[in-house]
Amino acid sequence: MENIYMDYNASTPLAPEVVGTMKPLLQDYYGNPSALHWSGKPVKEFLHKAREQVAELIACSPGEIIFTSGGSEANNLALKGFYFKNKHKGNHIITSKIEHPAIVNPCKFLEQVGARITYVGVDRYGRVSPEEIEKAITKETILITVMHSNNEIGTLQPIKDIGAIAERNGIAFHTDASQSVGKVPVQVNDLKVDMLTIAGHKLYAPKGIGALYIRDGIQLEPLIHGAGHEFGLRAGTENTLLAVALGKACEIASKEVGNHRIKDLTDFFWGSLKGVFGERVVLNGHPKERLPNTLNVSFVNKIGQELLESIPCLAASTGSACHAGSIELSPVLKEMNVPEEVGMGAIRFSLGRNTTKEEIDKVILLLNKIM
Repeated sequence: MENIYMDYNASTPLAPEVVGTMKPLLQDYYGNPSALHWSGKPVKEFLHKAREQVAELIACSPGEIIFTSGGSEANNLALKGFYFKNKHKGNHIITSKIEHPAIVNPCKFLEQVGARITYVGVDRYGRVSPEEIEKAITKETILITVMHSNNEIGTLQPIKDIGAIAERNGIAFHTDASQSVGKVPVQVNDLKVDMLTIAGHKLYAPKGIGALYIRDGIQLEPLIHGAGHEFGLRAGTENTLLAVALGKACEIASKEVGNHRIKDLTDFFWGSLKGVFGERVVLNGHPKERLPNTLNVSFVNKIGQELLESIPCLAASTGSACHAGSIELSPVLKEMNVPEEVGMGAIRFSLGRNTTKEEIDKVILLLNKIM
C-alpha cells in the first residue's frame, strides 16, 4: 500500500515553487550579500525581497523581520534576548504550561540566571485564560509569552485578548506562531504582539530557516555576537538561499490563508471517525477554536503508538514530534486533565496541501481493521 503522510505539523514537504526559487542561488548567485561589488548586490536584493515577502504575510515592516535558523532560535532570541536587555526593569516572565519545549527550556534556563517564571494552566480544551494571565502580572513582569496555537492539539489561544492586557500594562508580548503562520490569518498589529516566531518547515519551506518579528522599539541582546548582520541582532553571513525559500513560501501562504479546503477535509475526517467508532473516539482540543488542519483524537482504552505501529504506511504522531516514541501521557493532555485511559490512545493527524479524501478513507479503513 502507498504511504500516507498526515504529519504536516511535524514538517511539510517543500513547495515546488519554493524549490524553483532556490535554484538560481545554488548556481548563479553565490556572492556575499554584504559585499558592495557586482557579485554581492543581486544577492542582497534577493534577501531584501525575501524579507518583504515574510513581512507582508504578517503585516509588518521588512525592517522588523530577523532571519534565524528556525523556530527554536527565534524563540530563544525573543526570550533570552529580551530578558538580558531588559532585566534592569524586572525579572518576571509569564508563560503557559503547554508551551513547546523551545519556550519551556529557555524559560528554565532563564530561571537559573535570575528570572522568575509563572506558568499559567489551561482549561479542558487547552486554552489559556486571559484573566489568569492578568492575575499573574506583578510590578516585576517584563514579558509574556504564549503560543498562538498548540502544536499537539491545534487549539488557538486568545492572543488578541492577552495582547490587549500586555499593552494596557506596558509589558512586552511574544507569541510562538510556528504552527499558525500560513494556516490562519496572523497579523501582528491585530494580535497586539511585540514579537512573533515563524518556522519555515511548517509552511512548505526548508528546515533550518525561520524568522522573528520584532516590533520597532523592542530592544534585544543578540545571542550571536559578531558583525552587524540582521540589523545587529544575528551575526553571521546571511543564509540567503533559505531566506529566499522562506520568502517564497510566505508569498504562497498569503494567497492560501482563508482557503477552506483543508478545514473541510479535517471536518470530513472527524465526521468519518465518529461515524465508524462512535464513543470509542474522543476529540482532544477545542472543537472550533483550533487549527484548520489539526485533528488530535483519542481511541479510548488503546495505545496510540501501538495503533500507529500497526499501520506502518501511515505517518502521523502520538503528540508532538519532539516526544515521538514515548508512550507516556502527553504533558499537554495531562494539563488538560484528560483521563489516562483516553489520553494514552491519542493520535495527532495533521493534514496539508497534498492530503486527499481518498487517503482519509484509506486511513479509516485501516484503523477499523486493527480496532
